Amino acid sequence: MIDKKEMIDRLVGVESSKMTYYTELKNTIREMEKKNIQLEIINDVMKSFNIDMSMDVLLKNVLEKLKHIFPIDRLSLMHLNNGALEITGIYPTTSKYVRLGAKIAEDRSLYWRVVRERKAENYIVSKSDAYIENRTFAKLGLKQVLIFPLFVKQKVIGLFSLASEKTIAYSDQDINFLQQLSDQIAVSTENARLYQEVLYVKNEWEKTFSAVDDYMFLVDLNGGLLRANKAARDFFAAPYENGKTRKCILFEELEKAELIDECVRTRRTVSRELFLEDKYFDVFAYPVFDEKDGIYSVIVYMKDVTSKRQYEVQLLQSGKLAAIGELAAGVAHELNNPLTAILGNSQILLRKVDETDDTYFLLEDIYQCGRRCKNIIQNLLTFSRQDEYMFGKFSLNDAVETVLGLIGYQLRQQQIRLAVELDETLPLIEGNAQQIEQVIINLLINARDALLESDRAEKRIIISTRHQDGFVQLTVEDNGTGIPEELHHEIFHPFFTTKRASKGTGLGLSVSHGIIESHGGKIELESEVGKGSKFTIKLPVTRKER
Repeated sequence: MIDKKEMIDRLVGVESSKMTYYTELKNTIREMEKKNIQLEIINDVMKSFNIDMSMDVLLKNVLEKLKHIFPIDRLSLMHLNNGALEITGIYPTTSKYVRLGAKIAEDRSLYWRVVRERKAENYIVSKSDAYIENRTFAKLGLKQVLIFPLFVKQKVIGLFSLASEKTIAYSDQDINFLQQLSDQIAVSTENARLYQEVLYVKNEWEKTFSAVDDYMFLVDLNGGLLRANKAARDFFAAPYENGKTRKCILFEELEKAELIDECVRTRRTVSRELFLEDKYFDVFAYPVFDEKDGIYSVIVYMKDVTSKRQYEVQLLQSGKLAAIGELAAGVAHELNNPLTAILGNSQILLRKVDETDDTYFLLEDIYQCGRRCKNIIQNLLTFSRQDEYMFGKFSLNDAVETVLGLIGYQLRQQQIRLAVELDETLPLIEGNAQQIEQVIINLLINARDALLESDRAEKRIIISTRHQDGFVQLTVEDNGTGIPEELHHEIFHPFFTTKRASKGTGLGLSVSHGIIESHGGKIELESEVGKGSKFTIKLPVTRKER
């Protein structure tokens, strides 16, 4: 039996009002939860869409959230690439009827119709063949498909599709939310695509930048290093003397040369030649401009041209030697005829004159001087032959003897005592005898010049050979003026000389250094000011291919 209170509540509608209130409250809470989920989905798309996340993972995350508010079973993304509509994302991915990368045919296509009409489609799947997609929808068991165009700057870049296995009545608010979701996916996918393009270009540029063997680096307007390619980084990383880094030494040289300052001031490419660590570099500075045509950095490009400089010097020296050789050959041939007469006639007279006769010694002197002249001419002809520098087996001792036969007499005439200490057990070496003779002449001439500049009473040159540790060694030592220690690294550089302008060109030692290196050997210097210099040439018995 109903008590009075309950009967009064029913009569005045209190119970009914409570039920309506709770029903509306539940609906409001449900709508708020729905809105929260929608915001979460939009927020997740914004946060989670990055270059490392695949489309499938993104669609999976979105679908799991969407299922809380809509009975959606399948999501897919399509993008327009070079005029083709291509499937770029699917979830779930288990279907054998749809595959990633597949291109949608344009004829009788529902998807293409959405692209052309540029508006969303809420499509209820039918059994007709009106669209080519119907057959696939049927195989997947889909009843309803929502398709939204993806817009970027008013341009359709693709489609976002949501499919269900049952028919759903979507409100306008639902459609608006799904369109917002599609717009956010469009922006995110386009940003990811642009980022990939930038990343690809960046990687390609960095690979190209690093593949260059020459040194390339970017500096700011204050000379601070911003970026460098691998070759430059390796160069900077190597240790240097005096506690300084190579980078520090290089930037000091750049500052001295005012390379970057001039580049910024003139707004043009500037070049210099720098010498660093026994090497020559062609250095170029290129200004880098911003959108407002202002310079904000400078690209510095360094190319090692040491070998090029050495080749140029050798070519110059070879040209000079060739000219001298032609002249010497002509003079030698002209002298050979009168020398033949002198030698022949002196021999005839020597046979007719008795050895006790005073004139005999005069004739003997004429004959010996003629023989010496003939040997000098023969050595000059041998040295001047510049046809081909062919490598072959030869004796270093023979090369020394040939050179001494050419200039030994001159040295003795200048009151220079020659001491020759040749190792008779010296093995043959592979190389070009004429080039090695040229090196020996250069060393002897330098030793002579150093002795003539000194005030020593006894001027001495010691030439010695020996075999040690797989190398044959030639040493030319003098007791002349010596070379300051700070110049030891510079004397092998092209055009560097300590002699007066009229005495030297600065090419002799540079050419000699290049010749010895081409033979797989090395040339070393020991010198002290006031005591003299010693040059040692080391040539391998077995020459390595270079």
